[in-house]
Formats: sequence, structure tokens, C-alpha cells
Amino acid sequence: MGLALALQFPAAAQWPTFEAKRAPRKSDGSIDLQAPTPRARDGHPDLSGLWERMGGGGGANRNASPQPPPDGGPPVATFGNLGAGMQGGLPYSPLAAMLREERMADNQKNNPDARCLPMGLTQLHLHPQPRKIVQTPNLIVIMYEGNEGLRQIFSDGRALPALDENLQPWWYGYSVGHWEGDDLVVETVGFRDDVWLDVQGSPLTGRARMTERFRRPNFGTLQIDVTIDDPTAYTKPFTVRVNQRLFPDAELIEFICNENEKSVRFYDP
Repeated sequence: MGLALALQFPAAAQWPTFEAKRAPRKSDGSIDLQAPTPRARDGHPDLSGLWERMGGGGGANRNASPQPPPDGGPPVATFGNLGAGMQGGLPYSPLAAMLREERMADNQKNNPDARCLPMGLTQLHLHPQPRKIVQTPNLIVIMYEGNEGLRQIFSDGRALPALDENLQPWWYGYSVGHWEGDDLVVETVGFRDDVWLDVQGSPLTGRARMTERFRRPNFGTLQIDVTIDDPTAYTKPFTVRVNQRLFPDAELIEFICNENEKSVRFYDP
């Protein structure tokens, strides 16, 4: 039920309309999404803002094969099937392919989103509900409206935790970031073994390493290239692209998925 609600959630049901004071505007008063990339005090691109997915939707179109990016970049990810734009699909290991088929045959009823649990990061990147990025010099916080998710990306120079038996698995893993020119590169390890990368149940395991490369080429565009290296679930690493656009003059709303939630009772009689 939670997933169904998310897919139908109207973008208009956001915070009451207001005007962002520092946003560049055109002569007609609308925000100039093609304006130059904003910069933080340290000179790096400022990724802060409220963002919504651009393309890569779900619902009836979640199996559609998107066109590759015109710049020759990686295939565009979709919410329903992360590898829909990839020739031959994702490189599943035999065990992962079997698990995904089981999840689909079960009508994806155990998708964490349907149970008001934290979603996999790629699901959150492509979720129809928006997300807000707050950037500081040493910490980047991403607040997801979908299931009230909260993610921390540490950019204070700390090392990525060692991926061993002493690391407590987390839904979102442990993320550290550093800048390579104008790109924010985020590395994440320490996932749980039951993460779903997409609605159709592409798995992620505790051996995975995720690398995200965030770019803001102009004021209104955010581009994220996501590389998954999970030797348990996939026969080789792969990269997909997520495109997001600024959601101007709006804010997150409070979305409590568990309020009046009945799907668990329906699925687990």
C-alpha cells in the first residue's frame, strides 16, 4: 500500500507556495533553471536544493527503455527496472536473478517501500517524492520525503569504514564524499543484505560498494552517475545515470508512511 500511495502521490501536494529569495529569475518572475551553477564559499558547486526526478519514472512506464544520454554517458536508470536502458539488462549473478524473479512472482510485496521501511538508495534517487540536499563543508545531508528517509554523507576527510564482520549493516550504508574538480564523489559500504535497488527487486548485498558522482551543470539540473560493485549479486560492476531537476519555490512535507498503513496486515494474515 505504501508503494501504491507513493506512485500516486501528487507533486502539487507540497509545502504552501513561497518564493525562494536568492534564486535567479527571468524577467517574467520564473526561476532561471539554466542559470550558472551556484557555488559554496569553498568554491565547490553547491548541491543544496529540493530535487525531483527527471524521467526514469515508474508506474506503467517503468519497463520502457530510455534513450542513452546524448553525451555518450551511462544508460539512464528507471524506478521500476534499474537496468531497463542497459543492453541485456543488469549483469545478475544466478543467485541474484533467481531472487529477483521470486520477488516479482510475489508481486513485490516485500519491497521495503510497500512496508514503510527505508528504500535502497537508487530507489530513493528515482522516487516520485522529492528529496532535499543540504550541503555544508564537512557534511551533506539528504532528506527524502519518501518514508521520511535521512542520509548523511561525511565530507570531513574521514576514511570509509572497513568492510568486515565488525561493521554494523545499515539500510543506507556508510557514506563519505570528496571533491574531484566540480564532481562530488560519494563512496558507500556497509549495506544490509536485503536492500532493493528498484521496484522489481534487483538486490544489493552486504558485500556491495556504491560510488555516486554528483554533478550540477547549471542551476536547475543535477546528474548522478551510480556505480554498483557487488560481487555477490552481479557478475561485474555497472553504472547507470540518474537525472534530477530543481523543484523550485517548494519544500518537503511531512510524509508518515506508517500512518493508517494496512498493507502488512494484508500481506501477512
